[in-house]
Amino acid sequence: MGNTDSKLNFRKAIVQLTQKNQKIDNNDDQFWDQFWQAHQTTLEDVFALVTASEIRQIRNDNPANLATLCYKAVEKLAQAVDSSCRTQAEQQCVLNCVRLLIRILPYIFEDDKWRDFFWSNLPAQEQANHGQTVPLAQSLINAICDLLFCPDFTVTATRRAGPEKAEELANIDSCEYIWEAGVGFAQSPPRNAHMERRRTELLKLLLTCFSEPMYRTPQQSEEPNKWIAYFTSADNRHALPLFTSFLNTVCSYDPVGFGVPYNHLIFADTTEPLVEACLQLLIVTLDHDMVVQHQQLQQQQQQQHQLAHAGGVLVTPYDEGGCGDNLFINYLSRVHRDEDFHFVLRGITRLLNNPLVQNYLPNSTKRLHCHQELLILFWKICDYNKKFLYFVLKSSDVLDILIPILYHLNYSRADQSRVGLMHIGVFILLLLSGERNFGVRLNKAYSATVPMDIPVFTGTHADLLITVFHKIIATGHQRLQPLFDCLLTILVNVSPYLKTLSMVASVKLLHLLEAFSTPWFLLSAPSNHHLVFFLLEIFNNIIQYQFDGNSNLVYTIIRKRHVFHAMANLPTDMAGIAKCLSGRKTGGKFNLPRVPQRKPATTTTSQELPSAQAPEDDYIDEEDEEEDEDVEDVVANKKTAAAAAAAAAAASGTAEEDLESETESHERSQLGDTQLDSAAPVAQPAEPGTLKTSLLDTPNIGQMTEREHPHPNDKANDLSPAKSASPTLDQTRLSVAHRASIRMVPGDNDRWTPTPEWIVSWRSKLPLQTIMRLLQVLVPQVEKICIDKGLTDESEILKFLQHGTLVGLLPVPHPILIRKYQANSGTTAWFRTYIWGVIYLRNVEPAIWYDTEVKLFEIQRV
Repeated sequence: MGNTDSKLNFRKAIVQLTQKNQKIDNNDDQFWDQFWQAHQTTLEDVFALVTASEIRQIRNDNPANLATLCYKAVEKLAQAVDSSCRTQAEQQCVLNCVRLLIRILPYIFEDDKWRDFFWSNLPAQEQANHGQTVPLAQSLINAICDLLFCPDFTVTATRRAGPEKAEELANIDSCEYIWEAGVGFAQSPPRNAHMERRRTELLKLLLTCFSEPMYRTPQQSEEPNKWIAYFTSADNRHALPLFTSFLNTVCSYDPVGFGVPYNHLIFADTTEPLVEACLQLLIVTLDHDMVVQHQQLQQQQQQQHQLAHAGGVLVTPYDEGGCGDNLFINYLSRVHRDEDFHFVLRGITRLLNNPLVQNYLPNSTKRLHCHQELLILFWKICDYNKKFLYFVLKSSDVLDILIPILYHLNYSRADQSRVGLMHIGVFILLLLSGERNFGVRLNKAYSATVPMDIPVFTGTHADLLITVFHKIIATGHQRLQPLFDCLLTILVNVSPYLKTLSMVASVKLLHLLEAFSTPWFLLSAPSNHHLVFFLLEIFNNIIQYQFDGNSNLVYTIIRKRHVFHAMANLPTDMAGIAKCLSGRKTGGKFNLPRVPQRKPATTTTSQELPSAQAPEDDYIDEEDEEEDEDVEDVVANKKTAAAAAAAAAAASGTAEEDLESETESHERSQLGDTQLDSAAPVAQPAEPGTLKTSLLDTPNIGQMTEREHPHPNDKANDLSPAKSASPTLDQTRLSVAHRASIRMVPGDNDRWTPTPEWIVSWRSKLPLQTIMRLLQVLVPQVEKICIDKGLTDESEILKFLQHGTLVGLLPVPHPILIRKYQANSGTTAWFRTYIWGVIYLRNVEPAIWYDTEVKLFEIQRV
């Protein structure tokens, strides 16, 4: 009952603060103590008792009251540190102050006039300390960091010889109180749920302090974050133990524990919220690279020196120049022991694979939702510590990272609210693909332990990679278009090392080429042809360096040879161009050249190669009708150019159906019947009303990568058109729809007009020599065998191709060209927006930043 009365007093005090022109004396301790003493108000209670409109009202009408409230709350925290926070009353007072500050801070950040408030000194404070003062923000961070290593409050006391000999908080060595064993610390302290809850609340306050960039525009977000700069500087004596505590807490967490079913429903897990808070603080602090921002820093200081007195608050610029480097990045880059790398990698893979774990009992194991933060952390560690990257790649452990990434990419491809997750997954694979070992590791056999809605196949992790990428391109939503360059670049990077592709993966690659080489598509935007160059580079790499094991791909190339001939003969006259760009529709069907259908026959002609027959006619007709309905919907909303686009999409869809039947027949002989994994979660669009945050444009692939040869001494003759000009991302490139067809629709503002000169300029550079030579040698041989032996089964041809050789017949092998990821301002800005968007959406109990005026991104509903 007493707690109810104190909550009522707390509520009355808030109302009193809002009264217009009623300034409360800062010496009236009886009034101010109502906010943090004699009551136990949870964080959720504070959010319910203090409304957004009231905080804004105090800020706008009674700024002195808000300033005093913040100052008094920080002062209480500092006093608790001075007295080592030993009594229960002090500890409750600290928690009440922390909860109140979490509630108030976002509303201070959203108002530009208040931005420097925490980095200024109150006049009263200056007079009391004779001008030598510390900004309020530094006092707050110092107090939080001290309290995070407070014996009997947030950590278990190790030394004790009686209450009077308890250690002074200001003098303890926090390295002895690191929260978990792991990197740089051997002992594992006993677990205490109450202490974990308190740490989590203090960390939420830290995260709220660091969230100031949310209230800046993307252009302003490049300004240094003073809060993080101070927190990660040498001025923070707890920087090292905090870094190791965060990292070890995340990497030692095992959500399953002893594996008792449904234990997460019976017992409250206080560790998971702590792990999530540590993870979010790690990615935020590691995103703030002081070296990169040094120039902006100097400009900021000059501007601050020019500021005058504002609103009764004396603005004294905080000199970040003395902060030096970000110690979190420094410590991370210096981790070097294999056992530490193993600990970090095992921890991240354990948590990443948690949502993929299969059980006979539904919902019997705990499911984590922090995979986005984990992927960002993995990215940051690989980026800042190359030794860790090489450690990951030197064993098959990298596949434990690959599989959950591909799972999330596949599952999220249709959900617009998960575009950021798709990007971070692709960026990580781009980073890994720049290293030879990644391509080599992909040759390990894949056993389908993870349910995915992809065709069942027998093959390697490379087949899985190609199949998932094909799904993303073919059935993903429209906002994934800018990633197509990245996806194909990854495949180009690994292609020289792929020893054996399955028939499924081979068919998928050929279907991508068939769709992207459609004449209308090649001519509908100035950069579309780059996708064809990437795909041809993949085929050339495999033929030149891995021909012996890739009979499936060679066979598929031979069967689809007309695609390559059509590319070589792309029209360059204006009449031919106009015909390619125009769509004609007659009798309810689009009158476009169809991919030749196979006819059941006992002998083969020179036009058709054999394959096992599949009853596909009805299936294709049915799909065609569905495709045509889709196409008509699209055409209804577009102009003439779009009609051509939609028409070709129908052809593209049937092309895949034709190809898929080969896959089906081939796999039926091995696996009974090819089908999607029935237990797999199907990729679904986001629920209407789902919140999502906007993202910056995807950086250009040319900005993100630098071209490198594995053997630098080799002189390369690069056949790619991107040698001089990197592929650019054309926003009008593609629109992607469902049913595994690649639907390509130019945007309304598409004014691109191809010229004969432009087509000739790149058509002549198409790297078709190797493939044409392969076709020239093998097609007559294969046709002769088919006629001589009367073959109707593809397996005989595959056997012939397995034992064939092209040694001495192909052009001189081209040097392998790898496009390595390189750090750039575009991805740095993209990551900052993405990180804060994830943190905004993931902190919902309570929703710390909800209903505040965020400027870094837009909050949208799907």
